Amino acid sequence: MRTSVPAIAPYLRSETQARLLAELLLRPGTARSITDLARVTGAPQSVISREVGRLVEARVLVDEHIGRTRLVRANRDYHLLDPLTEILAATFGPIPVLSRLLTGLDGITEAYLYGSWAARFSGVTGRAPGDVDVLVIGSPDRALLNQVADDAEAELGITVQITRVTPRTWQAATDPFVRTVKSQPLVRLDLSGERT
Repeated sequence: MRTSVPAIAPYLRSETQARLLAELLLRPGTARSITDLARVTGAPQSVISREVGRLVEARVLVDEHIGRTRLVRANRDYHLLDPLTEILAATFGPIPVLSRLLTGLDGITEAYLYGSWAARFSGVTGRAPGDVDVLVIGSPDRALLNQVADDAEAELGITVQITRVTPRTWQAATDPFVRTVKSQPLVRLDLSGERT
């Protein structure tokens, strides 16, 4: 039996919609294209377009067309924007927040979430995560990574721990820590966007 979407709470549809909302609400003022949202959420463009349509109709999001491109952003006037943003930050927030904060930092080749948060996000059941573990591959400045962790903690309301390993250590996978991390769920962070 197919269930209908609650008109009063259209943002409670699916994981795809939650990830879409997290990308938009946790990057305030940033407009994103349907193509970009499909890329970062991993959902087909047709699905993103339908979800965006529902959220625009409910006034959670606003859109504009520039040529053939549909740009979407959070509706700052939506009356439940603040509590919805808090819920998304606490649940789906680590991906867009840490992606945004790490994007453009010199010396980073890749970054992943690992540990209990990545496990829960990947569907492994267990207790709610008490922190967010981040693995940065590369040689960025340690002080900058500490600042990113502090900024992420302030936005997410949860402890953020960043560990740095060299690309060589990551590729060789002879280090016990790296072997352990690679044996568990990893969530890759998208560092191709703009740092805001």
